[in-house]
Amino acid sequence: MTDTPLDFTIAGLGPRAVDYLEAWELQRQVHESVVAGGTPTVLLLEHPPTYTAGKRTDPHERPADPGGAPVIDVDRGGKITFHGPGQLVGYPIVRLPDHVLVVDYVRRVEEALIRACAELGVTTARVPGRSGVWLRADPATGRPERKVAAIGIRVARGVTMHGFSLNCDVDMGWYDRFLPCGIADAGVTSLSLELGRDVPVTEVVPIVEKHLATYLAWEPYVPTPDYEARPEPPRINLVRPGA
Repeated sequence: MTDTPLDFTIAGLGPRAVDYLEAWELQRQVHESVVAGGTPTVLLLEHPPTYTAGKRTDPHERPADPGGAPVIDVDRGGKITFHGPGQLVGYPIVRLPDHVLVVDYVRRVEEALIRACAELGVTTARVPGRSGVWLRADPATGRPERKVAAIGIRVARGVTMHGFSLNCDVDMGWYDRFLPCGIADAGVTSLSLELGRDVPVTEVVPIVEKHLATYLAWEPYVPTPDYEARPEPPRINLVRPGA
């Protein structure tokens, strides 16, 4: 177990939602502190409506009409995603122990979110080949596999940045403006949609904190069984005529 417990910091929720670029600068400051030996910290917050494009985002995946929300290029892995009110965003800034590889860290964050969803009454799992936390397809209703939490991270000098977003009671209309994570054969959902009731971010925060504290203590654990593997969406290189 880690000798230093995680510090959970509420950076801003609801009307105090934090501008994405301000939160990014805060991440950098905390990252420098942790690199220097400071306390591992998880920043928890909401953002105003914002699209962030990771390093693997293809040009055609950006929203043609972002509805007034900024589209910001970021230095994390993954593709484009949305952040906004009603979505719990978490930025764990922690030093990875020698025995925890980057992929192991991602799986631990996923496991914490899977367990948090289960505590709220929503069954989820991983889909190998696709990051994040997913619900199984429902043939009875025709609903496809759908993502409830997205993950995109960066590791610099052995310390993590960026993190996850968990849809609580977010306005899903924002997802109609782009192709989330470049995946066309699946959907996006929220805890509120799945449970048929309002699930505010404030209800979810203490549950997520509890499970992150467990899995980021670096103890061995038994992972939730995966769903069926899916291929990673192919990269598409659009070439202009005559190029």
